[in-house]
Amino acid sequence: MYPHERSLVKRLANKPFALIGVNSDRNREKLKSVMKKENITWRSFWNGGGTSGPISTKWNVSGWPTIYVLDAKGTIRYKGVRGEAMDEAVDTLLAEIEVGQ
Repeated sequence: MYPHERSLVKRLANKPFALIGVNSDRNREKLKSVMKKENITWRSFWNGGGTSGPISTKWNVSGWPTIYVLDAKGTIRYKGVRGEAMDEAVDTLLAEIEVGQ
């Protein structure tokens, strides 16, 4: 998913958009190396090495990837969207913000 996420971050660089990742790799140092190699420029939190970490527990996530798309108020509006469906979800919410301005 990294290539798609990179393109989304680049396309929406000047929009009110943030991509946030949560990672549960067991080896945190190896994860840092992979993130550098994959050019992960967005905020990504480490979940303690598994799906029983504090973030996944709080959000009731039992497997990766789990995708939530939140609106400007922090309400989960979409879950499990990927690829083109994720783009459409984000674009829909950005359009709502523009209409409200």
